[in-house]
Amino acid sequence: MDPGQNADPAKLARMRELVDQLALHNHSYYTLDRPTISDKEYDALYDELVQLEQLTGTVDPDSPTQRVGGEILKGFEPHRHLSRLWSLDKAQDAEDLIAWNARVRKAIADYNAKNPEAEPLPEPSYVVELKFDGLTLNLTYDGGKLVQASTRGNGVVGEGILAQVKTIRSIPLVIPYAGLIEVQGEGIMNLSVLEAYNRTAAEPLKNARNAAAGALRNQNPRITAERKLNAFFYNVGYAQGLSFETHQEMIRFLKDNRFKINAYTTYCSTIEEVQAELERVAEGRREHDFLIDGAVVKLTDMRTRETLGYTDKFPRWAVAYKFEAEETTTVLESVSWEVGRTGKITPVARVEPVDLAGVTVQNCTLNNIGDIERKNLKFALGTHVFIRRSNDVIPEILGKADDEPGGEIVAPTTCPSCGTPLELRGAHLFCGNKRGCRPQTVGRITHFSSRDAMDIESFSIMTAEQLFDECEVRDPADLYELTYDDLIGLDRFGDRKARKLLEALEKSKDRDLAAFLFALGIPNTGKATTKMLADHFGSLAGVRAAEIEELVGLPDVGGIVAESIYTYFRDPVVSESLDRMLALGVKAQGEQAAPARTDSVFSGKTVVLTGTLSAMTRDEAAKKLEALGAKISGSVSKKTDFVIAGESAGSKLTKARDLGVVVIEDEQELLRLLGD
Repeated sequence: MDPGQNADPAKLARMRELVDQLALHNHSYYTLDRPTISDKEYDALYDELVQLEQLTGTVDPDSPTQRVGGEILKGFEPHRHLSRLWSLDKAQDAEDLIAWNARVRKAIADYNAKNPEAEPLPEPSYVVELKFDGLTLNLTYDGGKLVQASTRGNGVVGEGILAQVKTIRSIPLVIPYAGLIEVQGEGIMNLSVLEAYNRTAAEPLKNARNAAAGALRNQNPRITAERKLNAFFYNVGYAQGLSFETHQEMIRFLKDNRFKINAYTTYCSTIEEVQAELERVAEGRREHDFLIDGAVVKLTDMRTRETLGYTDKFPRWAVAYKFEAEETTTVLESVSWEVGRTGKITPVARVEPVDLAGVTVQNCTLNNIGDIERKNLKFALGTHVFIRRSNDVIPEILGKADDEPGGEIVAPTTCPSCGTPLELRGAHLFCGNKRGCRPQTVGRITHFSSRDAMDIESFSIMTAEQLFDECEVRDPADLYELTYDDLIGLDRFGDRKARKLLEALEKSKDRDLAAFLFALGIPNTGKATTKMLADHFGSLAGVRAAEIEELVGLPDVGGIVAESIYTYFRDPVVSESLDRMLALGVKAQGEQAAPARTDSVFSGKTVVLTGTLSAMTRDEAAKKLEALGAKISGSVSKKTDFVIAGESAGSKLTKARDLGVVVIEDEQELLRLLGD
C-alpha cells in the first residue's frame, strides 16, 4: 500500500482489514460457490472501503475496487513466459488413445530397462480433466501478488492482459505462496451468463468462446468487466523452489492458493477405465454451464512426466481427446439446387429447425448427388436424418436416422436457373451456359469486382444483377465496355454514381497480376495459388501458356489443380474474354518485388493467415511477410511453420492447433516480428 500524505493509520489499517475480508468473501462466492455473507452485507463492506479510499487518497493494488476495469489501454505488451506453454497431441478416437498409451508404456519400460540402478518408474496411472473451450491464461505471481497475466501466444511469448484478467472475480489477486510462480488455466464465459448478457445487449454475442476471447483481448478493461468472465485452473507451469510428486499434489496446491478448480477430475488406474470415463464425459458434455470440446488425459506421476519429456511440440505424458462434432436428428423437409459462379449445381437441404451446438439449424449441405446416394438419402424427404455441426462450418447431413422410406430427392437434368442441360463431371453437376446463366454470371462478376480481386469500389451483387438485366453484362470484359450513356439511364444511377463506377473500373485496370488471376475465379485455386502463379511466371502470357507438367512441379499444385488451371486457360470463351480485357487496357502485370530478406524468423517459412487483423489487412500482412522471405500458403498442413490468427479465425486455426503448428494470436507480437 502507498499511503497518501497525512493518511490516518487507523483508516489504513481498516482498509487493509476490509481488503482481506472482501478477498475471503470473493473466494467463497466466486471460487468455492459457497457464499459466506449476504449481498447486502458484502455491499456495505465494499462501500466502506470505497469511502476510505477516497478519504485517504490511497488504493491497495489488491483492492476489489480495482476489478471494475480502468482506463482504455493503448495496446498489449508482449510477455515472455517463464516456462513454455505446450500444445497437446490429439487423439481423435479410441484407436489413437490406445496408440498414445502404448507409446507411454514403451517409454516407461525402456527407461526402467536402461536404468536398473535407478528407482523404477511406476505403472502409469491417469487423470481425466475437461478440455475447456475458452482462452488460455498464464498468470504470474511474485511475493504472493498477481503481477502479470497473459495469453498463450505462440507458447513462448504471449500478450499481457493483466488489467483485463483482474476483472475476473474468481481469480485471486493475492495468494499465500510467496515464491515466483506461473499457473495456467482457461478464461471462459458461463453459458448462463452469456444468455443473461444477450437478453439486454444491443449487439448479442455469438457464442461463449468468442465472447471470452474477445473480452480478454479488448483494450478496454471495462468491457471485460461487463462480460463477467470466469476461469478454471489446472497446471503449475513454473514454480521457484517448489515441486510436486503427483498431479493430486499440484491440484491440492492450486486449491490451497485460492485458484478455482473445476469440480470434475477423475483418476484412473488403467487405460480401459480412461476410455469408459471419456465416454461418460462425452455423453454429459451438454450438462455443463460452459463449453468443452473434449477431455485431457495426463499421467499422474510427476517423475514420469519429467522422464518422458516433450517432443518439439507436445508433452509425451498427456493427450487431448477430441469429441466428435455434435450430432442430432431432425426432419429433412426439402432440397433445392443452387447455381454457383463456376456453374456447379449444389444441393442444399432444408430441415426442420433444430438446436445444435447452441445454434438453430435450418439449412444443411449435401455436397453433390454422389453424396446423396452414398448416404442412402435418395428417398429421405420427410424422414428423420442425422446432422452434425463442427465449429462454425455449415452443418452436414450424415445419413438417415430410420428405415422409413420417404420422398425421392430428384436431381435436376437442366439448370434450375436457365434451363440449359446439365453435364455430370465426377460427382458434380454443372451448367455450361457461362454467359447466359444469371446466377453464375452474377456470381462470377461479383467475385471479379471484389476487394481482394479487382477492387472495383462500391460494386455489389445488386450492381451485378442490374448490369446483367439491363446492360447485357455477361462477362467481366463487358464491364470495361460500359459507357456513361449505358449507366445514366439505369434506376438508382445518377450522374455521380455513374461517373464513380467508371472511375473505379478505370482504376482497376492497374491491379497487379496476382489480383487479376484471383479475380478470374479459376476453379480449385485461391489467393495463395494465384499469387504463387503470378510470382513464378511473372506475366499473364506465361500463365496462359503453362503446360500441366510445369504446373504440377509448383508448390501446393497437384494434378487436380494443374488440370483446372490448364483447362481454364484453353477454354475459347475464357481466351476471348482475356483478349478483350487486355485490348481494353487491363494491364495484369506482375509485381517487381524486392529481394526477400533471409535474416527474419519468417525467412524460408510457410505462413498461413486467417481471421481479421486490426492493425492491417491480411493482404498487407502477407506482403510484409513475403518481404521477410516467407512463403504465404492458403491451407494448413504439416508443412506449415506459422499460422497467424486474427479475430474470428475459424477452421484453419483449429487445424493448426490439431497439428501443433506454431500459432501467433498476439497482434503486438506479430508487429514486433514484422519490425513495425
